Amino acid sequence: MSTSRTRRTRWVAGSAVALALLFAGAATIASARGDGAAPAPRTPSTKSADAGFARDMAVHHQQAVEMSFLVRDRTRDEDVRRLAYDIANTQANQRGMLLGWLDLWELPKTAPDGQEPMAWMSGGHDGHGSHDMGGMREAAGAADGGTEHGGAGFEAHDGALMPGMATRTELARLGEAEGKRAEILFLQLMTDHHEGGVEMARGCAERCTVGVEKRLAQGMVEGQRSELDLMADMLAARGAKPRP
Repeated sequence: MSTSRTRRTRWVAGSAVALALLFAGAATIASARGDGAAPAPRTPSTKSADAGFARDMAVHHQQAVEMSFLVRDRTRDEDVRRLAYDIANTQANQRGMLLGWLDLWELPKTAPDGQEPMAWMSGGHDGHGSHDMGGMREAAGAADGGTEHGGAGFEAHDGALMPGMATRTELARLGEAEGKRAEILFLQLMTDHHEGGVEMARGCAERCTVGVEKRLAQGMVEGQRSELDLMADMLAARGAKPRP
C-alpha cells in the first residue's frame, strides 16, 4: 500500500473515532439536559427508603461479615468454613454497592439527626402501608439487657441495632467457642441475622424507588432464604435447631 493511501486510511479511521466520540458526548449532554427520550433519574432524599435501606443494610451486612470471620478461626469443619466464606464475600460486596450508591447520591452514610435505624420501614411510602414486622418485634421484646429505642418498633439492646443482629454478648460467646459449639452458635446467630435481613430486604423491594436497588434487595431475599434452608439442615446434622 502506498504512503498516501496509508495516511488516508488512518485519517478516515481517526475521523470515525472522533465522530463517534462527538455523537456520544452530544447524547450524554442531551440526556443530562432532558432533551433525550429518557429523563435523568431522580436522586433519592436522605430520608427515603432507598437511602435508609442502603445505610441500615450496610451496617447489618458488616456484622455478618464479622461473624463469618469469627467462626472461620473457631472450627476446622469445611462446610461451615465454606458457608462463612460465601456469606462474608457476598455481603462484603453488597455492602460496597450500598455505600457506593450513597456516595453517588451524595448522601451521608449515617442517619440524619433524629432518624433511628429502620425508620424508613415505618409508615407508608409511596402508597404502601406499614410493613409487618410483628414476629421480629416479639423476638426483640423477649431479649434481655438494657434497651434503647430503634426504628420500626424494634428495641435496640446490647449493641444489636436492628432485628436479627447479634448482641455484643453473643459475639463475645462466638469468639470464645470452639469446634462444634462454635459451629452451632454461628449457624443459630446467622439464622437470626438472615431472617432480619430478609425482612429488611422485602421492605426495600416494596418501598425503594431505584430499580437497581430494588433488584438487589429482591436478590438478597432469594439468596438468604436459600442459605436459611441450608443452615437449618446443617444445624439438624449437628443435633441442633434454630433458636425459637
